[in-house]
Amino acid sequence: MRCQDAFARLLDKTEGQMIDPTETELAAMRAALAPLGDYVASIGMDRPLAGYGKAEVLRLVEVVVDAYQAHMLLEHERAAAQERAYFEGKLSSQPASSGGLR
Repeated sequence: MRCQDAFARLLDKTEGQMIDPTETELAAMRAALAPLGDYVASIGMDRPLAGYGKAEVLRLVEVVVDAYQAHMLLEHERAAAQERAYFEGKLSSQPASSGGLR
């Protein structure tokens, strides 16, 4: 539901118009190319997409989505670690308080 709510707010904000992908999203798309290529090579590079069976198309979608999501997850974890380090540094540079509330 959280994702759906966020998407609905985005649609309201953009008036339903598609927005350009972010640099992170573009990087995730590029990260999906190698696994996609590996999968297509495994079932035959000479076959047109129209010649794929339903199971092969579903697997192709799964390969791309998994690679995209894995890249996005790693990027968000990296960004969270940077933010955590930044705020921990800020906290450690503050002078210690002299006692608690009384």
